[in-house]
Amino acid sequence: MMRLAKYAWAVLAYNLAVVLWGAYVRASGSGAGCGSHWPLCNGVILPRTERVATLVEFTHRVSSGVALLLVVGLVIWAWRTAPRGHRVRAGAAASLVFMLGEAVLGAGLVLFALVAKNASLTRAFSLGAHLLNTFLLLGSIALTAWWASGGPPVRLRGRGALPWALGGGLVAMLALGASGAITALGDTLFPAGSLREGFRQDLSPTTHLLVRLRVLHPALAILTGLLLIAVAAWAARAAAPVVRNPAGAPMSDGATPRLAHTLAGLVLLQWLAGTLNVVLLAPLWLQFSHLLLADLVWISLVLLTASALGEREPEAPGRAAVAGRDIAAGGVLSGR
Repeated sequence: MMRLAKYAWAVLAYNLAVVLWGAYVRASGSGAGCGSHWPLCNGVILPRTERVATLVEFTHRVSSGVALLLVVGLVIWAWRTAPRGHRVRAGAAASLVFMLGEAVLGAGLVLFALVAKNASLTRAFSLGAHLLNTFLLLGSIALTAWWASGGPPVRLRGRGALPWALGGGLVAMLALGASGAITALGDTLFPAGSLREGFRQDLSPTTHLLVRLRVLHPALAILTGLLLIAVAAWAARAAAPVVRNPAGAPMSDGATPRLAHTLAGLVLLQWLAGTLNVVLLAPLWLQFSHLLLADLVWISLVLLTASALGEREPEAPGRAAVAGRDIAAGGVLSGR
């Protein structure tokens, strides 16, 4: 199972790279590089061209195809390794479903010409749906890797309001991601020459709706970030104890607090990147950094949810007693 876990983590990293390259396709206006053909590129399997847009789009399609094959391999490996009904199988199956969803949504953007300079609301909502599916794909692969690494199954009963808080954070992050995709499209199609001009565009009633929607994303980002930090602190405090020390005090497993601290730190970095994105008028390198941080925040939140709600087996009394004697013996040997 550990070999499967390493493979799943590698598949997750590769898909993050594919997502970033897909963002470059959108930001560079290369979405129409293969024309309105799909899965062929300009009507052929292997295009021969010197057009940069075609090379960018074709490379993205090839990398996406490799990602699909990697996820298929993940499913086959999970079915051969994990027993029937195991959570690793469920995670791998969900990964394949959302990977197929990525292919369908990507094909729709091309076939319906929702690429390049298309500024319709249909394209905006399609990109929002695309990002939602991407988040669900990354989350499914991350859970598969987490469970293959020994992560416990999720248990909701007896956890009070914590599952609702974590679920609210997940929903808020999905909404924030969709709004971010729409905002990025507006920045690409209607770039501002200066910060003052950008604010004037945002507040003008005559500008395109995609431009006026840009003001909603920063506000939503602040509120969602505050929610995630609060949820992370709650989950860290409520981390389920798995053993007790000789004095009888509970000892946390450690994974949940670490993930909570990671999530809070990533939120702060994302706020900084978002602020610079506005001040510097969304340069490409910063757009990619902003997107990568958003993906990492989402993955950290998914793993925190799985860890905080994980059902851990109670420590056997015999093992606890042995651990207590070992700790006590260590104290005697050290002169304490």
